[in-house]
Amino acid sequence: MGKIIVGKTGDLLPGKMQKIAADGKEILVANINGNFYAVDDTCTHAGASLYEGELEGDTLTCGWHGAKFDCKTGKLSAFPAKIKDLHSYKTVVESDNIFLEI
Repeated sequence: MGKIIVGKTGDLLPGKMQKIAADGKEILVANINGNFYAVDDTCTHAGASLYEGELEGDTLTCGWHGAKFDCKTGKLSAFPAKIKDLHSYKTVVESDNIFLEI
């Protein structure tokens, strides 16, 4: 398992998201109340980029069809059909740097 730098904590303000490419994957990193979380960026319903959706609190809503995921865990929280959860990744903050563990 390796660590990939995402950026500086001051560059990703609370309530904001950032999309990165790491290890051949598109990953969304979010700042929720000063804590950083990372999940797959691709919605498991129809493949939309979740970065183009909305982050409200800890709920990430897909902009295409409204699937809602818990951004902290990647778990599906609301959608009319059962779809897969998102993969979540561990984030670590060291000396004002945000790292993603892959």
